Amino acid sequence: MTVNIRRLVFGPPKDVKDPEAFHKLSLIALLAWVGLGADGLSSSAYGPDEAFRALGEHTGLAFFLSIAMALTVFIISYGYSRIIEQFPSGGGGYVVASKLLHEHVGVISGAALLVDYVLTITISVASGADAIFSFLPASLLAWKLPVAFAGVTLLTVLNIRGVKESVTALVPVFTLFLVTHALLLVLVIGGRATQAVAASQAVEHNVSNSLGMLGLFGTLKLFVHAYSMGGGTYTGIEAVSNGVGMMREPRVQTAQRTMVLMAVSLAVTAGGILLCYLLVGARPEPGKTMNAVLLETVVGGFSVLGVPLGKAFVVVALLSEGALLFVAAQAGFLDGPRVMANMAMDSWLPHRFAALSDRLSMRNGVMLMSMAAFGALIYTRGDVGRLVVMYSINVFVTFSLSNFAMARFWVRHRREHAVWRRHLLAHGVAFLLCATILGITIFEKFLEGGWLTLLVTALLVAACFGVKRHYRAVVHALRKLDQDLPSPAEVENWPAPTSESADAGFTDGPTRGLSEHHTVRDPNPEKPVAILLVGGYSGLGRHALLTLLRMFPHHFSGVVFVSVAVVDSESFKGADQVAELEARTRQHLLNYERYAHTLGLAASSAFSVGTEVVPEVEKIADGLVQRYPRALFVAGQLIFEEDTMSNRLLHNETAFMVQKRLQRRGLPMVVVPVRIDLRRRRPLRRADAEAVRVAPSRAA
Repeated sequence: MTVNIRRLVFGPPKDVKDPEAFHKLSLIALLAWVGLGADGLSSSAYGPDEAFRALGEHTGLAFFLSIAMALTVFIISYGYSRIIEQFPSGGGGYVVASKLLHEHVGVISGAALLVDYVLTITISVASGADAIFSFLPASLLAWKLPVAFAGVTLLTVLNIRGVKESVTALVPVFTLFLVTHALLLVLVIGGRATQAVAASQAVEHNVSNSLGMLGLFGTLKLFVHAYSMGGGTYTGIEAVSNGVGMMREPRVQTAQRTMVLMAVSLAVTAGGILLCYLLVGARPEPGKTMNAVLLETVVGGFSVLGVPLGKAFVVVALLSEGALLFVAAQAGFLDGPRVMANMAMDSWLPHRFAALSDRLSMRNGVMLMSMAAFGALIYTRGDVGRLVVMYSINVFVTFSLSNFAMARFWVRHRREHAVWRRHLLAHGVAFLLCATILGITIFEKFLEGGWLTLLVTALLVAACFGVKRHYRAVVHALRKLDQDLPSPAEVENWPAPTSESADAGFTDGPTRGLSEHHTVRDPNPEKPVAILLVGGYSGLGRHALLTLLRMFPHHFSGVVFVSVAVVDSESFKGADQVAELEARTRQHLLNYERYAHTLGLAASSAFSVGTEVVPEVEKIADGLVQRYPRALFVAGQLIFEEDTMSNRLLHNETAFMVQKRLQRRGLPMVVVPVRIDLRRRRPLRRADAEAVRVAPSRAA
């Protein structure tokens, strides 16, 4: 019953071994524009609003502000297009800062992005609720927060079902927003084209009054202040560079086309709406967004034969705006888990955040983003004013670091690129703009909620360093196991496996992945056989085997090594990566077989490919017990000095979970404890991080 309900809500599992799996799930530029561009495009609902309100009575400056806003969008977008070229695997600001500055700078950028994406979800659903309830009776306002919660829940379910499914379902909302707001811009700007001279004179008069009242310095200060307050307009631009990994091949070209679509649509919409405020003389009204005021001013009174079509258009446009804001939260659900996965691969976050579910989605990351968004909604009560302040800070931390890193890159590699000056200029200007917005926002809004964003980000950075420190200690302990136990490579006169023997017997039958070698006999099916679950070839697996032989001396006729090639976010980027993962798994198992042969044991191996260890082991077990009816399943499990909550979070207790599943099927299994010492530490490289991910959490 539970399984059926789960399948109904989240959908049936997907086949990770399907060579077309990634192609079917990846996004073309148009769908990527919907899924990632909605974040930027939806900011036209509150970015221009905040900027225009900051001008007060000096609305003539809105003309220049609209130009500055559009230019800023294009400048930042151009910079991120270059980032996509240099970092085609994705990762955005986290990878750029890590590779070009320092890994410690990278973790700051990554932590800032994660907090930003949580706030992306929160402010998007809160703003969407505001837009929807702005034309509903005041008596219904009590339902605004529950509607926001429902929006987060719906997006969570859609994203657990899969990236493409979640984006495709939102295309109609995105299209409706584009159509209604394009009509609005045409009605206002096109309808007043004949009054361009009068409008320019009004702007000139207002600006002259501003200069007379405030002086040149005061006017510039007000302009920069309003420009900074509209910083929320640019907050979704980095989403494409973070999500390159989900793009359809050729990824770089697809991502750059998506960036062009996003930049043009955002610049035209945000700059155009700000200009529309000025042209129609819109003024803030209590309880209404500036876009609601604009729509009511332009078409609210329009009717045909007594039918209030204008009011209907206002309702439809605001509904599309509110719905798009909900869609914009999708960027947080798409990119947030991907940033987590990148950081998990580098051991800054628990490795489980790099795992894929049976739907090939990053379920752990999606769930954490969802819970954090719920917490932010509860804390702020869905107050967009507070959220905008918290939201605008972190994205400009990443913007500033990314553009500074790229500017440094072009200076250092100027001899390799003939057009380095043009790229350097673009990134230099983008860095100055982003740093200016960041500095002013922190200075003016620190006490209004900015401090909380900075505090949460700092705590997350500290937690990342703690996670890294733990994994570094585990790597060192595992290296000691490698040093203590000999490897077949160290055994003299042992023949290396040939290419023919390496591929022998890896079939897709009931004992899928069974490897048979002719140099040493296969374990005798009529005698006791140990089926040992292993991960990557390491001292952990060898230690487990020796411990087993000490526990049961002269009992087993041979051993069958079983492994699962776990497809995670790093390897699920195409059929070639999955094939490489299978090849590595085969080689690890061959190494284990060679080690067993040096101990005088008959040995063979079996493996499977999947996203989770436990169900895949259960599938392999069904075939193996038919061939070896007297088999005993064995797995090693890392045991730490203290059984703490943090250790459980950072390491899956895979062996115990497998034991529980197999024992329910009546299959005997024992878990061999492998105790490690974490007192001595050394630096952790990415290659070491792979060893940690494989050993304690996958098949140990």
